[in-house]
Amino acid sequence: MNKIVYIVSLLFVGILASEGGNPCCYLPCQNRGVCMSTGPETYECDCTRTGFYGENCTTPELMTWIKIKLKPSPNTVHYILTHFKGFWNILNNIPFLRDAIMRYVLTSRSHLIDSPPTYNSDYSYKSWEAYSNLSYYTRTLPPIPEDCPTPMGVAGKKTLPDVKLVVEKFLLRKKFIPDPQGTSLMFAFFAQHFTHQFFKSDMKRGPAFTRSLAHGVDLSHIYGDNLERQYKLRLFEDGKLKYQVVDGEVYPPTVKDVQVDMHYPPHIPEEHRFAVGHEAFGLVPGLMMYATIWLREHNRVCDVLKQEHPEWDDERLFQTTRLILIGETIKIVIEDYVQHLSGYHFKLKFDPELLFNQHFQYQNRISAEFNTLYHWHPLMPDAFHIQGQVYSYKQFVFNNSLLMEHGINNLVESFTNQIAGRVAGGQNLPPAVMMVAMKSIENSRQMRFQSLNEYRKRFMMRPYTSFQEMTGETEMAAELEELYGDIDAMEMYPGLMVEKPRPNAIFGETMVEMGAPYSLKGLMGNPICSPEYWKPSTFGGKVGFEIVNTASLQTLVCRNVKGPCPVASFHVPDVKDTGSATINSSTSQSRQSDVNPTVILKERTSEL
Repeated sequence: MNKIVYIVSLLFVGILASEGGNPCCYLPCQNRGVCMSTGPETYECDCTRTGFYGENCTTPELMTWIKIKLKPSPNTVHYILTHFKGFWNILNNIPFLRDAIMRYVLTSRSHLIDSPPTYNSDYSYKSWEAYSNLSYYTRTLPPIPEDCPTPMGVAGKKTLPDVKLVVEKFLLRKKFIPDPQGTSLMFAFFAQHFTHQFFKSDMKRGPAFTRSLAHGVDLSHIYGDNLERQYKLRLFEDGKLKYQVVDGEVYPPTVKDVQVDMHYPPHIPEEHRFAVGHEAFGLVPGLMMYATIWLREHNRVCDVLKQEHPEWDDERLFQTTRLILIGETIKIVIEDYVQHLSGYHFKLKFDPELLFNQHFQYQNRISAEFNTLYHWHPLMPDAFHIQGQVYSYKQFVFNNSLLMEHGINNLVESFTNQIAGRVAGGQNLPPAVMMVAMKSIENSRQMRFQSLNEYRKRFMMRPYTSFQEMTGETEMAAELEELYGDIDAMEMYPGLMVEKPRPNAIFGETMVEMGAPYSLKGLMGNPICSPEYWKPSTFGGKVGFEIVNTASLQTLVCRNVKGPCPVASFHVPDVKDTGSATINSSTSQSRQSDVNPTVILKERTSEL
């Protein structure tokens, strides 16, 4: 914080104190220092183990000063990792150097996430409740105190702008903006499918609560989030899940056959009401496509283990197969999914042994901020192209018949070839999910999230000094300044959506620098990555361990489709030739009338 801002901050704290307000409202403690009131008009900052000291934790210790001077900015690091391809190709083939860099990536990112957790939306200070009550999402930054002059502490106006106005003016799509990074719809649907296992807000209790008590990769979206649901989905023979065969192809069973709760509108025929681990996966064929692939993979792995261990009973086959699929999932997420969205030429590597000699805690808690920032609805196109046919949102949602009409092979091929939308930069949200975006902002306000700049500082980024710096342009910046009044009052979620993208990238700086630590800590903090679990015997021996260590999106698809295997990629194979993938917004523009937003909200699409 420069001297001028620092002096202004002290003045504001002094004014609040003189008026009997909460001095912590200005968030005076910098560099992860903890503000604690010491009476109605005074405060102190706890700078313990922050690397800083002084009244507001602003003076760096010697080693901290050296690190700050030597450490390149996040954008500089990103530039290096996304350029100099020849250099990275050489380094990727030198095992000890690749391992050393990957170890640094994992530790530097993961250490930005507090473990054990520190706050939740009802406790802005350390408490046993904030630690032990798993029904809460944890919080990375404590909520803004309720007794502050403005919703963001002291910055900005007395009231935040109208939510509908914010969404319509800055987020809503005017014309489809394709992702310059070449992201495919396979990525978009994988994002939604993967994250729904741990982003399951308990809206009956409020957005601060979660129904997913595992807080990580447990594949509850495949197996159900409780034993009652799991048992209904299991075949109880050779470890397998229940299934049906239609025209020689394996699909999930129907709700009628297994009697589990799924969210379908009344008009959906019984034969198209598929039953899987997550109750909302009937929403779109892209989700049910992945659910079907993982169902087939589970039963395929059960057959492999049965052949290796004919003496094993159903329960051991099921439990071991689940561990194998968790391993496959994490490997695919790191080496395919995160690799793609990073845009790095450095090849990421899933190898838990890299952390065995490091200080690392094998536990994870999902934060409310992570849940919120993952609302990537701009990925969705205006319409969906499958085998030359164009489906509107109205024709696409709750339409499992497309799964069997086109087949998994053709869905994979079509979604791989259709480009997704750019997330950052604003004005690319499909009108069909406008209500979900509004709800995301409303929930953030209810949980009293701190400003975008406070989160930038928390994740080691320099705070923006103006709306123009944040957006990279002038018109939207001026309108945002008129509504919010101060860049330090810019809300986190709208800020992430309107932030200028990195060059030729899907996201802006803040989305990547915030999202990566949450993601890597959650993945590598999984129990299967710990020294006690990460060994062949956990996965049924060398054969099971090999399935985990050779997993990829392409192999997952190829092992579970009949006939020629389609290209399965999170990147459109040729983004320069997007004739069938790019959508003509003038002829296939999505409309709010195509979808009932209330149904969309009910089915929890907000985690995409």
